[in-house]
Amino acid sequence: MARKIIFYENHFLDFYAPLQIKVKMKIKYVLELIKQVEKVPVKFLSPMSGYEGLYEIRIEFESNIYRIFCCFDKEKLVVLFSGFQKKHKKHQKRRLKKQCALNESILNLKSTSNDRL
Repeated sequence: MARKIIFYENHFLDFYAPLQIKVKMKIKYVLELIKQVEKVPVKFLSPMSGYEGLYEIRIEFESNIYRIFCCFDKEKLVVLFSGFQKKHKKHQKRRLKKQCALNESILNLKSTSNDRL
């Protein structure tokens, strides 16, 4: 079983580009894990409670925690929205609002088209 990972617009790439190389390597490792492992450990991927269809990828590197929001399409496709370095809960709430809006726009695109994104 291999999941295909795609990026919705440039949100994730804008987050990823300025990161340090070691952080990028850790993110690549976790994304490969999500691609290959059927049951991904909750430590790396978990549903967001209270936000149906929205998931959070967690990456810990040194003393930093990074979050990447995503959703599944037919259980084979992971759509990555964006990410951020977790610092405060208020930042996370603001970003969750944005991710929910992106998730909604993806659902709208899917309902108006038979094609995948």
